[in-house]
Amino acid sequence: MILFVINCRKNSLHKEPRVGKRMAHAEKKRPAASVKNSIGMQFMLIPPCEPRTDQNEYTDEGTACEIAVSKSFYLGKYPVTQMEWKEVMGSDPSCFEGDDRPVECVSWKDVLDFIRKLNENEGTGKYRLPTEDEWEYACRAGTTTRYSFGDADSELGEYAWYYRNSGHGTHPVGQKKPNPWGLYDMHGNVWEWCYYRYHEIYEDSLADASSWVVGSVPGPVLRGGSWVNYPKKCRSSYSIGFHPNYGHYSLGFRLVRSV
Repeated sequence: MILFVINCRKNSLHKEPRVGKRMAHAEKKRPAASVKNSIGMQFMLIPPCEPRTDQNEYTDEGTACEIAVSKSFYLGKYPVTQMEWKEVMGSDPSCFEGDDRPVECVSWKDVLDFIRKLNENEGTGKYRLPTEDEWEYACRAGTTTRYSFGDADSELGEYAWYYRNSGHGTHPVGQKKPNPWGLYDMHGNVWEWCYYRYHEIYEDSLADASSWVVGSVPGPVLRGGSWVNYPKKCRSSYSIGFHPNYGHYSLGFRLVRSV
């Protein structure tokens, strides 16, 4: 009887370290809630999405996640700023000057050049633009309303720079309230370049958007609205096409960083 008790204790003592090691390993694998790169760009962790089928998820704005975002990813906490652009590219194309303002007047080609150089400088291949689905999923942050904060246009000024409060120009990033996942300026300030939602992303595709077509407009697309727009175009679901060869003083971007 005594031997049986001793053996049980031995087995118990033998197994506990293995469980502890597995738990510690799992903790190490869990990505950080936010990360920062060598030039100070900040990224927030966006959890994966599993689309639901209950009716409460559907609204006149669509669904919170029509196409599954099956893997977590990091998304820029802010639109890319002029200081960050200058750090990588050595110049600033923006019309509204200010280090903490979002960079604008950048074409699709300009943005792809920035991404290539940033990846080279960081010694990685983790940076790219978001797809429409990734952008909208992150913008909504689990909501199904017109905006990430609700349906009321009257509250937009607390979260966004748009036509009625912008003073006809961009503003430094991060001055308004963030969405529930800690992302700033998802509504307003500058439009953001995204991949058209049905375009599959491959390494080679980053170099050439000339063959993409969204209706009669060459893709990619813009999301989020800007300082020059009325509330409707700042909604989470709103999307427009724009020619990849041109920039505009209301047009910027933010980046995805792979986990």
